[in-house]
Amino acid sequence: MKKEFISELFEKFEDACYDYEGIECWSARELQNILGYSQWRNFKNVIEKAEKSCEQAGEDTKNHFAEFSKMVEIGSGAQKAVEDIALTRYACYSIAQNGDATTKVEIAFAQTYFAVQTRKQEISKKYTQTNF
Repeated sequence: MKKEFISELFEKFEDACYDYEGIECWSARELQNILGYSQWRNFKNVIEKAEKSCEQAGEDTKNHFAEFSKMVEIGSGAQKAVEDIALTRYACYSIAQNGDATTKVEIAFAQTYFAVQTRKQEISKKYTQTNF
């Protein structure tokens, strides 16, 4: 992967992240585009696999995959409600692990990005707890 492409993907992940009541989240619709999925139904299959992995790990999927609807503008200028999912860092990491890294370099990058960011968060939390 070229350095410029890595920097571009890193910025996209960082820019897509938003804070919801103190929790870092990503929109599944936005993540779909970043990860190179052109169709929602294909990305939804990956999300469903990630949810299964989450359940099998003993996690409550509702804490990591929060469904909601949002309005988007369609070609005629009218508004249409579409399904979206607010994803935690854990959910995004699970999606990356269940995506196809052999055909999508974005998935391969996401696997590393979310693993590293999760580790940084763990270290920061541990440091904060032991030093304050």
